[in-house]
Amino acid sequence: MLDKSLITSSTSFFALLASPLTGVLADALGRRTVIFIADVLFIAGALVQAFSSTVGGMIVGRSVVGAAVGSASFVVPMYVSELAPSAIRGRMVVVLCLFLTGGQVVAYIVGWLFSTHPQGWRWMVGLGALPAAIQFGVLFFMPETPRYLVKAGKKEQARRVLRRVFGIGEGLESLVNGVLRKVEREILDEEVMAEGRAGPAAAKNGWSSKLSLINDTLTQLITVGGNRRALVIACMLQGFQQLCGFVRCLTPFHSTTLTDSKNSLMYFSATIFRLVGFRSPTLTSLSIALTNFAFTLVAYYSIDRIGRRRILLWSVPIMIIGLALCSVAFGFVDLTGEEGASSVAVRDKTWPRVILVAMVTYVAGYAIGLGNVPWQQSELFPLSVRSLGSALSTAMNWGCNTIIGLTFLPMMEFLTPAGTFALYAIICAVCWGTVWKIYPETAGLGLEDVGGLLREGWSVKESVRGFNSRRRGIS
Repeated sequence: MLDKSLITSSTSFFALLASPLTGVLADALGRRTVIFIADVLFIAGALVQAFSSTVGGMIVGRSVVGAAVGSASFVVPMYVSELAPSAIRGRMVVVLCLFLTGGQVVAYIVGWLFSTHPQGWRWMVGLGALPAAIQFGVLFFMPETPRYLVKAGKKEQARRVLRRVFGIGEGLESLVNGVLRKVEREILDEEVMAEGRAGPAAAKNGWSSKLSLINDTLTQLITVGGNRRALVIACMLQGFQQLCGFVRCLTPFHSTTLTDSKNSLMYFSATIFRLVGFRSPTLTSLSIALTNFAFTLVAYYSIDRIGRRRILLWSVPIMIIGLALCSVAFGFVDLTGEEGASSVAVRDKTWPRVILVAMVTYVAGYAIGLGNVPWQQSELFPLSVRSLGSALSTAMNWGCNTIIGLTFLPMMEFLTPAGTFALYAIICAVCWGTVWKIYPETAGLGLEDVGGLLREGWSVKESVRGFNSRRRGIS
């Protein structure tokens, strides 16, 4: 049991450690370079697991994959956000989640196909190297983000990238120049604000200069009001994404790594599905994965049209309904053992069916909102602190992921299943209230405009009015 716990927990633990570190690397080396590094780690980790014959080897392989997951889970959404035009930025980030949820479906099918083969598990984990290898090759044809290039003093390269994104033409050229001017103005404003703190470090060379720069970035992130509010919102969303009870390994840029992916409702899913006629645990997981994928498509269609804030305010109550139904239904179903489960199956299948409906309802609500919106986090931060801010909020995600993983089984024992899912419903209600209070609407805003939104306060009402005006302008 200890061996299994170490193997499964090493991934999330190393993801938690890697996120802040690679946040620094993304500023020093570029977003694209960090994705390259993550690809190499994914390939190495998958192959180590596939050829391992010891528990120690599996832990090493899972730890390497965890470092890759921690790196990729923040830098890829940031890479997409800095490349995508503002009108479709939300959908482009949701595409990452679409590949994740679609990859889960593929992973369950592959797992089912190999489950009856001797040593089939080696193929399952080894095939996780394939999508990373494909992406590694594709990245050679992908550009660095224009925001990073301007920050690195490579304006003409940034102009060429923006031309590839927007196209070439008289009106489009003015759009490219407008984006460049906004980025340059933001960098200049940030330099002026940080001049007193960063001035002495600028004259140093070597590691002392780099450490001073990191310290200055962290100082700006925490002490500057707008940056601090952005960090609070991003960490809030990432924390609630996991504390709501949905625990999964998140690899948004190539989701077909064959890792465990489940929400806490899946703990009893095999028994529940067996009560209503399903015999295969794989089909149990596959049905949830299909629900997740289908409703992520809803998020793709909606996130730029109705906005990030509104999609959360509408979808979180769906999650609460699903969790509340589960809590009530678990009070009427005895799942303490196979004997008790069999007696329930004979007497009444109503409550197990209610749990099935509740599970699908909960996953659907999660896929529409909390499964996607927190990964829009990069748009909240100004360029000077975007990488580190995104990395720290992603670390919050993995920290809360670890907390849920450690506390779920004890909670099921001491609070009972009904009490556990009632607690998750309460957490979702707190999430809804927090979103309503402090999360402004950022859909349709340029990356350089969001920082101004948070500079003087949360600006919730102003942001909603601005979004409604932009919608009327589009229509």
